[in-house]
This record gives sequence, C-alpha cells and structure tokens, in this order.
Amino acid sequence: MHRIRENDEVVVMAGKNKGHRGKVLRVLNDRVLVEGANRVKKAVRPNPQKNEKGGLVSQEMSIHESNLMLYNPATQKGDRIGYQRLQDGKKIRCFKSNGKMVDQK
Repeated sequence: MHRIRENDEVVVMAGKNKGHRGKVLRVLNDRVLVEGANRVKKAVRPNPQKNEKGGLVSQEMSIHESNLMLYNPATQKGDRIGYQRLQDGKKIRCFKSNGKMVDQK
C-alpha cells in the first residue's frame, strides 16, 4: 500500500518547486508525477507519421515520494500519513495530526 496514490493532492516539500501544491497524475514505484511541478524543457524530434512537430516541449518529470506530503484540507498544510484498521479489517490512511481519514468511501 503506497502512502501517496493517484488523484491525491500533495505539497512538494523539497527541491526547486518547494511549496507547490498539485494533483498526483501518476505513481511510478517510488516516484510520482505531480501536475505543474518539476517542469522541464525536452527536445523532441518530429514524427511525420503521427503529425507531431519537433522542437522544445515543456513537460512534468517525476519527483521522489519522500519529497512530497499529502495535503490536509483541515490544517491547510502538508501532513504525514498513518494507517488504521477498521472493525471490518480494512486498512485505511489517516492524517497523523488530527486522525481524520484520507479515504472516505
């Protein structure tokens, strides 16, 4: 069970985008793609078969999950994640600061 999942809202805690808040687009093992964070310019070759033009393209690169914290709407800050077991045996994520559940389904 990963502490950060797709569609979570996270805060970047380290690096050139420190303080940036964004939605998780994709989780790749221990690296995470965050919307609008860690943008780089990449040179792309033209591909006439797919009607793609070449040139410099701006795109998001992955960030290590240790540099991210889940955004807690109650405290308006990044927060650490803990785990609790419910009566039915289901394991859920909760915030360490106030104990509120992250996964409310």
